[in-house]
Amino acid sequence: MSLKQQIISDLTTAMKAREAARTSTLRMVKAALMNREIEKGGELDDEEMSRLLRSMLKQRHDSIEQFTKGGRQDLVDHETAEIAVLEAYLPVAASSEEIEAAVNAAITETGATSMKDMGKVMKAAQAQLAGKNADGRAVSELVKARLQEQG
Repeated sequence: MSLKQQIISDLTTAMKAREAARTSTLRMVKAALMNREIEKGGELDDEEMSRLLRSMLKQRHDSIEQFTKGGRQDLVDHETAEIAVLEAYLPVAASSEEIEAAVNAAITETGATSMKDMGKVMKAAQAQLAGKNADGRAVSELVKARLQEQG
């Protein structure tokens, strides 16, 4: 069963079980999916679906950051609940050890020596972490730290 079929099936189940939070999140995912398919002019494969879900997750994390600054705990809780639903459809996140190993290998592979090489290192590290649902912000921060140590 494809990721899209799984989401639609789970949406139906959530509606029947009257799970309001899960239903609303899955409806939002389905709407985003339909919009992306219209933009593309065809079906999304599982990799494209995963990219869409990761994008939605990043939006939720950014929203939580803003809501926390604004003192809106009710909205933080809502976004956190949506994150839990979205994460269920993505592969397990890469561990900090996996991210660190990929960054170190990318620096060695690219021969990076300064912050000027950050783009090359990020590209190489992301390629090694492909399919592992790595947090881009964590990768970026680690790359910066490693390159500043060298420079």
